[in-house]
Amino acid sequence: MPWVLDEIIQAEVDRLKRLRTMVDGMPPTNVTLVGDVVLDRYVHGWANRLNATAPVPAVKVTSTEEFAGAAAHVARGLASLGLNPKLFSIVGGDEAGQTLASNLKGQGIQTSGIRVVANRQTIVKTRVYGARESLIDQNQLLLQIDDEPQDEMPPAVSQRLTVSALASLTDADVLVLSDYNKGAVTDEGAQQLISAANGNGIPTICDPKLTGLNRTEGATCVLFEIRGLELTRRRLGLESSLETARDLIKKYHWEALVVLGGAHGLWLYTAEEEHHIPCLMGGSKQIIGLHDAAAVAMAAALSQGATLHDAATLAHAACETILRAEEGQHLDRKTLSASLDERAWQMQVSDR
Repeated sequence: MPWVLDEIIQAEVDRLKRLRTMVDGMPPTNVTLVGDVVLDRYVHGWANRLNATAPVPAVKVTSTEEFAGAAAHVARGLASLGLNPKLFSIVGGDEAGQTLASNLKGQGIQTSGIRVVANRQTIVKTRVYGARESLIDQNQLLLQIDDEPQDEMPPAVSQRLTVSALASLTDADVLVLSDYNKGAVTDEGAQQLISAANGNGIPTICDPKLTGLNRTEGATCVLFEIRGLELTRRRLGLESSLETARDLIKKYHWEALVVLGGAHGLWLYTAEEEHHIPCLMGGSKQIIGLHDAAAVAMAAALSQGATLHDAATLAHAACETILRAEEGQHLDRKTLSASLDERAWQMQVSDR
């Protein structure tokens, strides 16, 4: 007798197949992306010995890679899925800023929305990885160096950036605010952008710092990490994650909250529903870029009129792609489609 999938499992498998078809036929929808950009630098080397004067590894550098990160990483992911991101951000007039812009241009991403502040420093995050030579080839993060400006972003620069981004909403299909609290997204600018998007029926996705939730009011969807939701629950003195999520949704007038749990899966909360999408992977390599991948997938889905549940499911597949990827890698159609296929297969096999 042929086996039959449980109705709930079958519905999820059908959802994954529907999303697979959507990814394969992704049209070049327009995404207005506003946020902070970073030059991500990855330094790899052999850590065979300790420093002579301190109990720390001495790394013999073998390679260095540089990628456009933070909001620029979101832009790279959107472009790789075939979407048309219009990135609005700020860099310094230094070598790191030039490298970041060149990286984006090399991937066919518009840089006309990036403002250059001549005497300002571009944010650079350097991650140093080490491994033992001639032994098991397994890199380990040894150190992260954050090199960034110590002074606040000039308000006039942020204001001009907002004005430019507002003009781009006339033909946008979705708005993404990738806010690392470095000055590209301001309280006033965020409210203007979200209000304008809502007025034009454009969905908004916000990826904020916990200290910047006031810059998300009225958003369609907001992204959290599971750790951030737990910290907020404790601060508010509430009993459960569900209660905390609904309190935030009500307070900030969101349609949904998406909580990223890494190897624990993803949660979608609305005022009426809660959905948990478990992770079916056996393990994960790293989590760098998890938020960016989720933002990319949510933007791709919502720009095509997908439901929040479908968009969250695609975001989870994107997160699983990042969890199994090497550092510096980003989404593309091939890897995202493969993740959807693998998940559908695992669900069908586990239900036999």
